[in-house]
Amino acid sequence: MTIRHPIIASTVEDLRRSVGQWRADGQSVGLVPTMGALHAGHLSLVEAARRRVQKVVVSIFVNPAQFAPNEDFDAYPRTFEDDLRKLRPYDVEAVFAPNATHMYPEGFATRIEVGGPSQGLESAFRPHFFSGVATVVTKLLLAVQPDIAFFGEKDYQQYLVVRRMARDLMIPCEIAGVPTVREADGLALSSRNVYLTKGQRAIAPRLNGELRAVANAVRAGCNARKALEAARHAIDEAGFRLDYLELRHAETLEPLHDSAADSSGEFSRSSPPKRLLVAAWLGSTRLIDNIAV
Repeated sequence: MTIRHPIIASTVEDLRRSVGQWRADGQSVGLVPTMGALHAGHLSLVEAARRRVQKVVVSIFVNPAQFAPNEDFDAYPRTFEDDLRKLRPYDVEAVFAPNATHMYPEGFATRIEVGGPSQGLESAFRPHFFSGVATVVTKLLLAVQPDIAFFGEKDYQQYLVVRRMARDLMIPCEIAGVPTVREADGLALSSRNVYLTKGQRAIAPRLNGELRAVANAVRAGCNARKALEAARHAIDEAGFRLDYLELRHAETLEPLHDSAADSSGEFSRSSPPKRLLVAAWLGSTRLIDNIAV
C-alpha cells in the first residue's frame, strides 16, 4: 500500500476545503486533537480513529490558553517534523497545524466555561486550564466538524469536561475516550515525561503502583479512606509532592460521600462506578494518572 503524505493545513479555510470535499463524497471524518510531541499514546488515538472513520484529521497546536504564566508553554516540546514522520504509517489525510495568531487573532475575546466535571481536582491547582481547553476544543470541533473526536483517558477529567461541553452545546460530534497507553513499568505515557531525570524516571512508576494498590483494596472491600491515606503517605515518602489523590464518581467526578460507603468506609457492589485520579510533582515535572475501580 502506498502511504500518502497528509495535507498540511495551517488555516481553517484550507482545512475546510478538504473536509468539505470529503463531506460531499459522503465520507466520515474523525479528529485527533494534540499538542504535538507525539508518542504511542497519541498514536493509539490515531489508530482508534483509523478504525472508525474514513478520513482522519490530526491537529497539532500548543494551546497558549491552557497554560498559566508560570507554566511550561515556552518549554513544551515542539517536534513537528518528527510528528509528521510518526503519523505517516497511519496514512492520515490531514494535519491541522495553525499558529497562535490564527487561532487567537487580535481582539479575540471569547472563552468557554464548563462546570460539572471540571470542578475540583485539576481546577483546584490549574484554575485557568479547562476554560482554555474548552475554548480551543470548541474551535477545533467547529473547524473540522468531525463525526467523532478522540481523546485519551490519561487526561480523564479533560475527557469528561469535553464530553459534557459537547453535549451541553449540542455539538453534533461523538467524544470518544481511548484507554491510557503505558510503559512496561506502568508509567502513563506523556509528552512531559521527557523532563524526568534518570533517577526520577525510576521513581515515576510508583504513582501508578499506588493507584493500583488503592483500587485493589477498594475492590476487595477494604476501607477506602484508609487505603487512600496509606497511598498518599507512600507517594510522599517516595519523593513526590502530591497535589491530589481522590476516589470519585467515574461519570460525574463528584466526590463519593460517606453515604456511598457503609460505616466502615467500604463500598458495596451497588455503589456508583468509581475512578481514582492522582496528580503529583516529581522534581519540576507534574505527572497525572487515573484508573477505573
